[in-house]
Amino acid sequence: MDVTLTQLRYFVEAAARLSMTGAAERLNVAQSAVSAAVAQLERHIGTQFFIRQRSKGLVLTPAGELFLLDAQAVLGHLEEVVDHARVEQQSVAGRLRLACFSTLAPFLLPGLLAKLSDQHPLLEVEVIEADAAGCSAALLSGRVDLALSYDMGLPEGIATTVVDTSRPYVALPPGHRLAGRDGLSLASLANEPFILLDLPHTRDLMFSILGVAGLAPTARFRSASYETVRTFVANGHGYSILHQRPQHDMTYDGGTVAMVAIKDPVPTLDTVLAHVRTQRVTPRMRAVIGTLRGQVAARG
Repeated sequence: MDVTLTQLRYFVEAAARLSMTGAAERLNVAQSAVSAAVAQLERHIGTQFFIRQRSKGLVLTPAGELFLLDAQAVLGHLEEVVDHARVEQQSVAGRLRLACFSTLAPFLLPGLLAKLSDQHPLLEVEVIEADAAGCSAALLSGRVDLALSYDMGLPEGIATTVVDTSRPYVALPPGHRLAGRDGLSLASLANEPFILLDLPHTRDLMFSILGVAGLAPTARFRSASYETVRTFVANGHGYSILHQRPQHDMTYDGGTVAMVAIKDPVPTLDTVLAHVRTQRVTPRMRAVIGTLRGQVAARG
């Protein structure tokens, strides 16, 4: 019996979700069909790809991890062949899996998906949200094709395309003595309480920015939520360092935040679309890159 593309697709989906049931739901087929296809594949290859655990679902064996990379490459090449055949019709179709850094999601993701739906109606985008480490892990494991993230903490083997660049600013309570200024030096915030956006890599970046002025504050409050940090600031608990600027100054509870530029020579932060360096850049990936660049340019 030859290995079929259906078997490869079912195996890759089961590996991505570590669940036969989850794979079946995603593929809109019966669970028995996925289980049978994977079992046939294992028998044909002559090795076990999954350890099946009742309480924890599936675990890839070392052989399964290696086979997953090859299976993804085969399916990826097939998709590229199909994409090339569609070039004359100028259509981009099929599925693209995208990971998005959680704090970027509300600023860019809804608009991106709306524009992609309008410009490429046959393109199906599947999205997961994660922190920087989660985006990298999803890329390297093959769970996603692209990751929309900041260019920080990305491991070797990841290629990036810059779509935007942000300069950090200080978020202040509206009644703060420096809130009305066009800009400030970080040294003017010495000994004031600091509110930390507490995410992997982000926390190190924030402290390194403050270190430009010789500041090493102890965070009064920490949160992994961008909006929670802003609300702490609006209620007078301290200042914070942020990158993304909302279109208004209001917080969820009706407060306001003053956004003041930093005069010190602080580093900028790139927003990127990342992919595994050895992965072919498909027309679907190029469609996402081009659409996002257009969205950022229109925003100004």
